[in-house]
Amino acid sequence: MKINTILVVIALTGLLAGCSTSKEELLPAGEHNMLALWNGEDGAGSVVRQRSIARETLRRSLQDDESQAAMQRDLSYSRTQQSEISQQFSRLPNPDMVMYLYPHLAQGNTPVPGYSTVFPFYSQTHYALPGERQETL
Repeated sequence: MKINTILVVIALTGLLAGCSTSKEELLPAGEHNMLALWNGEDGAGSVVRQRSIARETLRRSLQDDESQAAMQRDLSYSRTQQSEISQQFSRLPNPDMVMYLYPHLAQGNTPVPGYSTVFPFYSQTHYALPGERQETL
């Protein structure tokens, strides 16, 4: 009983001590805002700006074959008339089931001749993801 009381007092003291800290003391704002940091004014001799200048000098322009490959890669993601006509999501096989119904009497007195009916094996049509199925159906 006495131990429980001591533990409760210690826990409450810890909670109250945590709430007594101010936000400014715990997380000081600093001298720069986000716009200044984004523009490279970090207060350390603009190290960020020097890095971006060095990075720009190391970059080179693309060769002709590299730019054409990049253009082809970009065009492969865009929609064209030919890609719209071709099936991007091909249907997965859904075999047809053929069932023959023998001649019978409907509701006890109406004769129904024998006939065949066709229905799909699966109740829903399932589609493959692009590139998942290579052969045509």
